[in-house]
Amino acid sequence: MSIQTQLKYNPITTEGSSGTVKRIAIFGSTGSIGTQSLEVIAAHLDKFSVEILTAHTNHELLIAQALAFRPKYVVITDEKKYVLIKEALSGTNTKVLAGEQGLIDAASYSGYDIMLAAIVGYAGLKPTLKAIESGKTIALANKETLVVAGDIIMQKAKDYKVKIIPVDSEHSAIFQCLVGEESNPIEKIILTASGGPFLGRKPNFLVNVKRDHALQHPNWTMGAKITIDSATLMNKGLEMIEAKWLFDLEPEQIQVVIHPQSIIHSMVQFQDGSIKAQMGLPDMKLPIHYAFTYPKRVTTNFPRYDFKKPNTLTFEEPDVKTFRNLTLAKEALNKGGNMPCILNAANEIAVFAFLKNRVGFLDITEMVERTMEKVPFIEHPTLDEYYYSDGEARVFAASLIEM
Repeated sequence: MSIQTQLKYNPITTEGSSGTVKRIAIFGSTGSIGTQSLEVIAAHLDKFSVEILTAHTNHELLIAQALAFRPKYVVITDEKKYVLIKEALSGTNTKVLAGEQGLIDAASYSGYDIMLAAIVGYAGLKPTLKAIESGKTIALANKETLVVAGDIIMQKAKDYKVKIIPVDSEHSAIFQCLVGEESNPIEKIILTASGGPFLGRKPNFLVNVKRDHALQHPNWTMGAKITIDSATLMNKGLEMIEAKWLFDLEPEQIQVVIHPQSIIHSMVQFQDGSIKAQMGLPDMKLPIHYAFTYPKRVTTNFPRYDFKKPNTLTFEEPDVKTFRNLTLAKEALNKGGNMPCILNAANEIAVFAFLKNRVGFLDITEMVERTMEKVPFIEHPTLDEYYYSDGEARVFAASLIEM
């Protein structure tokens, strides 16, 4: 069930069960998306409440968030931090859970309306599935969930009549462009990419790139993993795969263009040749806010784009010879099956190794390519086979890291 189908046949409302306050569960609350979502909520406490907060290892920030917002549950997946959080929150009514099972248990809790799925990477898959099975609206900021198992996620959403609202700025833009266009077929979508910090650079420069250079994104403030993915263009490849599932598209209907100014967040071209674009300053709080308030648009104090100030908007083709991750992602998109899952797993291991200064910038692509060649292809994988493929890809990719 694509987003466009949802808009046509299952109108999305995200009004809370109380009729006034939407109860939010933030899975991945200490990351970039999670912290920005809490800023959005803090500005509209009459419209939102926080019911669940989760983090991987950042127990200090999780404690501070829990004391500020007083959720029903907090989850720390690093079980070694459980006692510290339990003691810090002992004077509150917040219940503390730990580990992967804690995420799943929290996702099945009945007392929230919207899950913000913002856990980075593959780790977000299981709790998102549980939330869908619990009938919760999903504000999806974790693209890897659909990259890994998009067919299963979208079928589950259809089976359980669950609404999925994209939070990625590009997919939120497409979603917004499709409102009111439910009966008009999409000719193609155009995903825009800033090009990252190394736009125009060639391999002889990239071979010497270090962690700190790659983390300096020119337009967006994001977490480390997604910032590196942006620098390699893998982020745009993952977004292509996500878009296929969200909007029920064929690979040839998805185009990527470089737009260094990051003002047009993406576009939809319809069969008559008309193109609709969604524009705005590069600020993730806007798509987060839109996902929480949809179908209404609620007043914000976010900065506005000023047309009085001269600003040239430019577009160009991506350099896929230099940034081959985009080509690898397109190959995975075209092949389907478990190949996007393999691509994502290898990339997560490679990016982690780069952030730890254990591999070079160009080694990321090499590791992904070799893993895609090595791990067996499955055309129609089950959920268990996705889990197995993910594990096998991670083990092989890790074996490529020089000790």
